[in-house]
This record gives sequence, C-alpha cells and structure tokens, in this order.
Amino acid sequence: MENIYSERIEALRSLMSDNGWDAVVITGSDPHSSEYPAPRWKQVEWLTGFTGEAGDVVVTADHAGLWTDSRYFIQALSQLEGTGVELHKTRVPGAVGIPEWLSGTAKTVALDGLCWNVDAVEEIASALGEGGLVVDVPDLLEELWEGRPLIPVTPVTTLDVECFGGVPRADKISWLRKWMLLEGVDRVLLTSLDEIAWMLNVRGSDIDYNPLVISYLLVSQDNVRWFAKKTVSDAELDPDTLDSFSELEMDAVSVEDYDAVFFALSDFSGENRPVRLFVDPSTLNHHLYSCIRDSYPSDCLISGTSPVILEKAVKTASEIENLRQTYIDDGVAMECFLHWLDEEVSSGREVTEWEASEKLTSFRSEIPGYRGNSFENISAYGPGAALPHYSTPREGSAVIRPHGLYLVDSGGQYLTGTTDITRTVPMGPCTPLEKEDYTLVLKGMIDLSMAVFPKGTAGCQIDALARMPLWRAKRNFGHGTGHGIGYYLCVHEGPQSIRYQYNPQPLLPGMVTSNEPGLYREGMHGVRHENIVLCKDAGKSEFGEWLEFETLTCCHFDTSAIDFDLLDKEETAWLNNYNDTVYRTLAPLLPPRTAAWLRDRTMPVKA
Repeated sequence: MENIYSERIEALRSLMSDNGWDAVVITGSDPHSSEYPAPRWKQVEWLTGFTGEAGDVVVTADHAGLWTDSRYFIQALSQLEGTGVELHKTRVPGAVGIPEWLSGTAKTVALDGLCWNVDAVEEIASALGEGGLVVDVPDLLEELWEGRPLIPVTPVTTLDVECFGGVPRADKISWLRKWMLLEGVDRVLLTSLDEIAWMLNVRGSDIDYNPLVISYLLVSQDNVRWFAKKTVSDAELDPDTLDSFSELEMDAVSVEDYDAVFFALSDFSGENRPVRLFVDPSTLNHHLYSCIRDSYPSDCLISGTSPVILEKAVKTASEIENLRQTYIDDGVAMECFLHWLDEEVSSGREVTEWEASEKLTSFRSEIPGYRGNSFENISAYGPGAALPHYSTPREGSAVIRPHGLYLVDSGGQYLTGTTDITRTVPMGPCTPLEKEDYTLVLKGMIDLSMAVFPKGTAGCQIDALARMPLWRAKRNFGHGTGHGIGYYLCVHEGPQSIRYQYNPQPLLPGMVTSNEPGLYREGMHGVRHENIVLCKDAGKSEFGEWLEFETLTCCHFDTSAIDFDLLDKEETAWLNNYNDTVYRTLAPLLPPRTAAWLRDRTMPVKA
C-alpha cells in the first residue's frame, strides 16, 4: 500500500522523466548550509518523512535512498518503513557515499543549487566524470510541494554589548577589514547565518532554537550590506525590527532585500579595477556561486575558509565570565528538574517523557535572560535513550519507571550564552549491565575532563581519551565526543571538534566545547554524560606550553549507578570534587528542600 511519501517520490520521478534527469539529489539543508533549516527547506522530511537533522536523499527511476549516520539508523528504519526509501549508512566501514554511488548509476543529476554548497556539488560533479552533468534547478520541489512554507520573517533584535558581553559590531567590522587588507581581497561575502549574526550582533528566530536571521552579508572597505529584508515594504515590519534596522543603519550597515544579493554581486558600476571577492565554498550555495562565477574573472574569485568561524569560536574574557554564570543559572534549573522528577517517580506517579521535557523547559523559563531552548529536548527512558537523537513524542511517549535509566539532553538560549547538558539518571534499581555502561561512559568523560595536552593539539588527537574505557571493554559510540558551542548562537559550531574523524584545527584557549561520550544498546538503554568545557592555559615547562579544560557545567552526577570497581582513585576524586563544587555553588540558589536533596546526592563516595 502506497503512503503519501511514496506518492511524492513517484511525482518526483515523473518530473525527472519529463526533464531527462537520471537522478535527483535532495538535501535537508538550506541556502546557508544550516544544520537546522527553517520549514521551507525541510525537503528531505517532506519527501520521505525522515525528521533527523542529517540526511540526504537520492532518487532514480528504480531506487530511492537516504544517506545518514549512526545517530539516526534506528530512527530512519522506522520512519522510512512503507516509503520505498532504502537506508544507506554513512561513517561506517565500507560505506559508499552519494558521489561514489552516483558515479556508477547516473550521468545527468539534478539538484536544488540553492541548498547544496559549492564543495558538495563539485564533489558530485567530479564523481560523475567526463560526460556527466549536474543540473542546477533552484527550488526544484516547488511545483510538487503544495503549500510549501515561505521564507520566515521574524523580529530582528540587536544586542546591548554592555549587558551581552561581546564586542561592538564596529570593532568586528574593523577587524574583518584589516584581515581583507592582509589577504588582498576587496569584498567578503558571508553566507553562514551564525557568522553573520555574530558579526552584526543581531539575533532573530527564523530557525527554531537558533537565534538567527536568514540573510547574506557583503563587506568591503567602503560599505557593509546586509541582505535581510524578506518583506515588500517597511510598513510590514514589526517595531523591534525597524528599530534594529535603524540602529544598524546608524552604524553604516545598509539593510537591503534578501534577494538583492544576486544583483549586488554582479554590479561593478563605478569600479575602475577588478574586484577580488572572498567566499567560503563550504557554506556558499552553488546557485549563488554560479551567478558570481559568471560575473567575476577566475583570478578575482577567492575561495577559502571564512576567518569569522575561528574568531567567533574563541570567546572573549567578558563572554567567558558570562558563560560561567550562565551555566550556574542553568544548573539551578537542572537540579530543580531532577529533584522534581525524583520525587514524582518515586511517589508512584506516572510521568511521561513528554511531561518531563515540558517541566524542564518550564524551570529554564524562570531563569533571567532565557530566550528559549537551544535545541529540542531529548527526554528518553529505557529503549528510547538508545536513539542518540531521540525525538520525544507528545502523544504516546514512554512512562518513566522507578528503575533503569532515563536520559535527558537539553540546553537553553540565554542573552549571556548557550548551554548544552546531558545527564543519564538512574531512576531506581539498575541491572549490572546498565551500571557497567553507565560507569564506563562516565569514566571516559572524566578522563577527558582531566586532560592536559600540548598547545597545538587538535581535538581528534585526544578523542581516544574519552573512548578508551569503552574500547577496553570492546564498546564504542558512533557520534563525535565534542562540538563547539556558540555564545547565544548555535549549540553546534566549529571549527573545533573532538571526534575520531580528522580535523586539524587546534584547540585554543577560549574555545568552549562539549565533552559527551555515550553508549547505546538498541531496544535496551542508552547512556550519555555531557559537560561543557572551556579550553584554557595550563602553564609552561621545558617541554613547551600546555592546555587544559575548565568544566563550565554545574549539575551533579548521580553516583547510585556507579560500579566503583571500574573507577580508579583519581577518577573518583575528580567526581567527588565536582559534585561537592556543584553543591557548594548551587545550594544557596536553590529552594531549601532541593538543596537538601542535592546534599544527599553529592556526598563523597569511596573508590
């Protein structure tokens, strides 16, 4: 029996046949290579029903496939059932990526060049080889997608630097212009939304959980042009947005229509010499790139990694101080939630995963400066926690029982920072295997937390520290150990990471990164422990300069499920010190009953 998704795939095949395309590739990203797109660009979800954040689809006359990684294998198999779409696993031994798969299947491949970045399209084109053709069809699904959402328009706000703790936009623009002079470029086009928000100190809500404005930014030595308006006239804009646009104009930032970027990049009137334009092909969409390429001589189009991504990743002293306080505030919300959950479940009341998620959000909403969650809460009990990116259903979510493990991965957006935390909580008696998995993951997180490493070390060089306890037991997890975190921006940011895949970016003082090893057993349980750490100087020796981590997250680890035979004395000492610090820091800020409850849960344990 056909479902709506198989019907949509067949409609796409009809479009392919009419145009002579051998294959169509659909990505779940947007014109800015965003991890979380607005509804207008959730094309993979519309076509297949798959809701994961990472997934691309290939459709041919006789095959439809979804390519995604281990975070979504179980979810994909469930959501793709009945659609005719086959799961193709990525980041596993023997995996065949989309370009390689297409090379033996198709010659003419169509794609929406607005949503594929330059690097990805060039990889596909190279794989097709001589005689192959990539056809760029902007908004390819438009005629098939009835009622497709429009580009969102949400209020735009500017940040008060004195309260926010950042750097004035004028200083950031001055820094970028100095970089341009050194690099010998005349214009820089920024296309990544978090980079643009950071540069201009603006925030919006065009994308759920990410305080971003869908836009482009073009910077030269003479002007700054922000292509952000998505309405016909100023009369349609809300007062906050109008005030923000006025403030930007006073700082010599011209605010223009979103689509005007195409004209701006081809207009050379008044130029008396070739204009050198810098772009980042990892975030620049292929369609805009094609338009630029037609206007710029090949030697005037300069490609490279945006300098903004690294500058943004290294937090300032004021941002770091604000983040320390923000994680304390967020810890208050977490401890209030964990206390509530413990009392409710132990009393025998049936609390669902969804109810728990909503309660956690309500505690966060009481924190001053709260602006929403930083991603969709993952509230998962038992087998649900075996899905690393479990989506908690409103209807039919599992009841949290007074035994086994409950996992909650959540975070908040605050004016003074972005938070991300995971706690795996023993709800009562646990099996020996649950305890063993719980302890080994915690052991890895502690070992990485205690790391001291030479300056110049990349995250991929220390990823094994978090995995070694699991590896010794012949266990592993498929996702990265750590990702960068923004400052009232995206919960996932680069350029640094801690993962086994090669990434040459060194960890630098001021970078804020997650530390979140895990372990997942399908149909049984999942474990993940996550703290956020700040990279900082650790001094010098005759062997060079050294770095270490400061833990920012302030929320206790439950010791009731720990197998202490698996922790050594140093790890146990770290855990006792951490839990004690959490109690001493948070107790004065908590309701008395919650503080007393926390005291009981942070008492020191012996190895």
